Amino acid sequence: MKIFIDENLSPFLAKGLHILEQPMADGFEVLSIKEVFGKGIKDEDWIPQVGKLNGVVITQDKNIHRTKPQRDLFEKHGVGVFFISPPKGKGYTYWQMVELLINHWREIKEKCETKRPFSFICRPRSGFKRW
Repeated sequence: MKIFIDENLSPFLAKGLHILEQPMADGFEVLSIKEVFGKGIKDEDWIPQVGKLNGVVITQDKNIHRTKPQRDLFEKHGVGVFFISPPKGKGYTYWQMVELLINHWREIKEKCETKRPFSFICRPRSGFKRW
């Protein structure tokens, strides 16, 4: 299972989570969209590629869900998406994001087994809920 970290999140999150996953040997691989597909790649270009790889995405870009053509792309290519909604007025700091992902990592992995396409959103003070 490939879990892609969107470009709007630090690629160091992908590297760190990938390293933490290694001892598990359960088939989860964490990758950075920026490092795999290139900096600045358009959503319309990476979404089909993630779908071909049977991947899921973690992103802060809620507009992907709100924009019908992009949402349709996720659905067409069978991509699962985890949206992280930052606190109002400010985003998460790097360490807050690390804590959020670590605290919800088992939940994310469990939800990766959900029939695709799917979308879940994590708002401040909650776990991931179907969106």
